[in-house]
Amino acid sequence: MDGVTWRTSRHSDNLGGNCVELASLAEGVGVRDSKDPDGVGRALRRTLAL
Repeated sequence: MDGVTWRTSRHSDNLGGNCVELASLAEGVGVRDSKDPDGVGRALRRTLAL
């Protein structure tokens, strides 16, 4: 997921616990661990819930 802008979730903390970053993607949202930005990220598709 190169070339995307990541932002830290407002629910993340600076205590080494919950650290999530999100990125807007054309087909959904990217999610990764901000403690390991070069590690594995996930791309989640947007779906319509009825």
